[in-house]
Amino acid sequence: MKKYLENKWTIAIIALLAGLLLGYIFWHSSREESSTPHDLTDHAGETTWTCSMHPQIRQPEPGQCPICGMDLIPLRSGEGDVNPMAVSMTKTAIKLAGIQTMTVGSGAGETEKSLQLNGTVVPNERLVKTLTAHVAGRIEQLFVNTTGEYVTRGQRLASIYSPELIAAQRELLQTVAIKDSQPALYRAAVEKLKAFKLSEHQISNIAESGEIRQTIDIQADRSGVVLEKKVNVGDHLKTGEALYTVADLSKVWVEFDAYESDLPWIDLGDKVSFTVASLPGQDFEGKVAFIEPVVNRQSRVAKVRVEIPNPGQKLKPEMFVTGTVKTEIPAQGDRIVLPKSAVMWTGERSVVYVQNQTAEEPSFMMKEVVLGPSLGNSYVIEKGLKPGDEVVVNGTFTVDAAAQLAGKPSMMNPEGGTTMTGHDHGQSVKPEPVQVGNQAKKHIEGLIMKYYKLKDALVASNREDALVSASTFKKALDQVPMNAFEGKAHDRWMTLEGQMNGAINSIVASDNIDQARKSFILLSEAMVDAAHTFGPFSKAVYVQHCPMANDDQGANWLSEVDEIRNPYYGDMMLTCGEVTETIE
Repeated sequence: MKKYLENKWTIAIIALLAGLLLGYIFWHSSREESSTPHDLTDHAGETTWTCSMHPQIRQPEPGQCPICGMDLIPLRSGEGDVNPMAVSMTKTAIKLAGIQTMTVGSGAGETEKSLQLNGTVVPNERLVKTLTAHVAGRIEQLFVNTTGEYVTRGQRLASIYSPELIAAQRELLQTVAIKDSQPALYRAAVEKLKAFKLSEHQISNIAESGEIRQTIDIQADRSGVVLEKKVNVGDHLKTGEALYTVADLSKVWVEFDAYESDLPWIDLGDKVSFTVASLPGQDFEGKVAFIEPVVNRQSRVAKVRVEIPNPGQKLKPEMFVTGTVKTEIPAQGDRIVLPKSAVMWTGERSVVYVQNQTAEEPSFMMKEVVLGPSLGNSYVIEKGLKPGDEVVVNGTFTVDAAAQLAGKPSMMNPEGGTTMTGHDHGQSVKPEPVQVGNQAKKHIEGLIMKYYKLKDALVASNREDALVSASTFKKALDQVPMNAFEGKAHDRWMTLEGQMNGAINSIVASDNIDQARKSFILLSEAMVDAAHTFGPFSKAVYVQHCPMANDDQGANWLSEVDEIRNPYYGDMMLTCGEVTETIE
């Protein structure tokens, strides 16, 4: 009996423990099952999905990017706090585009301003003389017949017949016989011939021969190079009339053209170093001796003169020279200096892109700045930045292109949104044409030819050919010399070159044909502006427009033929568009 009770209690305890264990498992499992859907729902509701190549895309659920079709990825914590007016870019995109930043500080950077001036070699006006006739008569013979000849003092220039000289010779011969008894008369006759610039040797020859010379030689009274011949055989001259203009080139002037904006930075005595295009490898140096007090009304430049010795006469008048003047900028404690590559200038505004240093995902915000003096390769920033700001210094136009694509504030569209003109059939305001030299025009035509190759690859929907053509275009763009553009043309090219660079970098870094076509819109805008600004060219350029491209906002492109071949849709809508203009 006792053993039976012990077994019964053992069974009861085991049953109780088993029940507690099953209850725990059941209860814990039920709790997990009831809580799991709630947790997943909260997580799904808080996660934002974006595109690695188009960070402006924000969706509450996974899917594909509406721009490029790539799978969306979850946005990491903290990325949703990016300023809505800033443009975001992935670290991969930043690396591909070669974007670099620098942290600006006060009082840093260059304190020396460098001015580039162009000029020419000219004769020293103090050493330019005019050889004149000192007696009236007729030119019987010329011994110096061309400009550029070098004459020496005492050299025969011309032979002249003069009734006054014949009369003066007769007086001399009459006084020779009585010069011992009437020396005053003889000396008066000699002085009269000297007044006609006859040399003592010529006078003594006349007196000793006792014969009157029908013609008398005119001799050079100084040495130099003949710059201008003003007489011919048979010309009748009056007393004082010019025969030749002669210049001594042992010392010359170099006259530089200084724009009125450069004049405040140039002072008398400033050192100027310069090179001569026709004398490569040789450096010259001089000091500013004169600054023209009046600015030319048409060219808006004043002459800045440098006087230098010219041993061996290597420097010849009208040689082209390029000079540099350096001047110190007064120190300022709060000065901020940026490389020129960081600043985009539209003619009315100057803007930079500042990186958001607090966001996990890189983002950039456009800021308008006020430029101070130019320091050669950098600018002093007067307003708009503060020490510690991290500014884009390389790839600025690439960031701006990304901002335009994302509809964020950009250089050409500070309010944000699309920069296109909608259904205007491409009839936007055309830029003002500017005149450029043959070298600049040749480079622009070369870019247009390479642009056509890229356009044709997009028409054929061939991504590989498009990337090759884009790389070829970029290489040609990098080789365009800045010194081929001057004045207003230089300012326009600086802006257009930056826009082209930003757009072509986006095409080179694109992952698919649709993304390349999106960036091609920005490249075409810059190319159309370049065609309007620097055209016409040797061949006709057709401006074509598709009203359905760019999400029905419309987009332009250039073509070498008037036949429509749409680069934005290819075979889908190959003939969609129209010719809006022909640049003959």
